[in-house]
Amino acid sequence: MTRTVIASLIAATGLAIALPVVAQTHDERRADDDRRHAAAAAQADPRFRANSASLDGILADAQKRHPGRVIDVGYDDGEFDIEIRGDDGRIAELEYSARTGRLIEIDYD
Repeated sequence: MTRTVIASLIAATGLAIALPVVAQTHDERRADDDRRHAAAAAQADPRFRANSASLDGILADAQKRHPGRVIDVGYDDGEFDIEIRGDDGRIAELEYSARTGRLIEIDYD
C-alpha cells in the first residue's frame, strides 16, 4: 500500500485520533535532563567506580522516603543531591553518597 492510502485508512478509521499523545511538562523535561547530567558527571568523576550505587536506585529510595515530584538532581564532590516537591508543597533535599548509595542528610525548605 502506498503511504497516501495508509494515511487515508488511518484518518477514516479514526486511529490517528485514538492514539494518545504523551507530552512531558517543562519540569519533567528539566528533571530528566538533570538526571542525565548528574549521571554523566558522576561517571566522569575519577572517584566514581563501576560498582558505585546507581542513580536510578538512589532516586527510587528518595521517592520512597519522600513521595512527590523530583524537581532537581545534581552531582557534586561524590554526592547526589535530589530535591523532591511533596504533595504538601514542601521541598525535601536529600543528599546521597554516589559510591555507597547511603543517605547522608535530609533538609527541608
